[in-house]
Parts: sequence; C-alpha cells; structure tokens
Amino acid sequence: MSNENHIKDADKLAQLAAAITAAYLSNHVVPVSDIANLIISIKSALKTKSGSAVLPVAEKKKPAISVRKSLQDDQISCLECGEAFKSLKRHIITNHALSPEAYRAKWALPADYPMVAPAYSRARSQLATEMGLGHRRKGRLA
Repeated sequence: MSNENHIKDADKLAQLAAAITAAYLSNHVVPVSDIANLIISIKSALKTKSGSAVLPVAEKKKPAISVRKSLQDDQISCLECGEAFKSLKRHIITNHALSPEAYRAKWALPADYPMVAPAYSRARSQLATEMGLGHRRKGRLA
C-alpha cells in the first residue's frame, strides 16, 4: 500500500510541477536550454515542501559591477555582465532572459531603479517636449 501512495504522490507532484512550469513560462521569457533546469528546480521545491527531499542552497551571485557604479548620468551598466548601455531593458530581456521586474528582484534593487541612463531620459523628454508631444493641438475640440 505504501508503494501505491508513493506512485500517487509522484503523479500528483509531476502534475503540479507541470502546471507551475506552464504558468511560469506563460509569463516569463526563458531560454529553451534552461527549461529542463526550471522543471527540476520546481520539482525539487515541491518535494522540499512536502518533506521528501532537501533543496540544495544556491550560492548568491555577485554582480559584475557594483550597484553604486552601475548607474552613471550618461550610461547604465548591466549587473549581469558589466556592459554599459543607454537603455538596459532590451539587453536584459534578450541576453539574460529577465524582465525589468525580475532583474530588479534578482539584484535586490528598488522598484524605481531606472532602466535608462538619466541623461538619455532627459534628452528624450526634451525632444518630446520640443515636438509638442503631450499637449493638445490648438483648435481641436475636446
């Protein structure tokens, strides 16, 4: 009877891991090569929660550049690889498969940590203002 319960638990665990993986993948960009590791880590976490296995402790990754030095007026550096950019969002999505929210969470950054260099943001804002964006056109009925 114990073996039968073990099989039922394993099936339930596999179904639960598949559902969690599908939900995660529907909301996150994950390279195909990392999907197997994702499934394994989800199953390990579920086993740990049920008390039948112990999850190995992942070592905390160190940023390629210090958080303090990563943000300069004319550029913003990626904490994953250390490269400098004017805008970081596209880089972290395409090269590191991280959304801005996941990037901030991974490196324990505040929610208002910018994804664009401050000088670049000011220049784009000034350009938009000069073009009249954000203002209603004269003579147009509301």
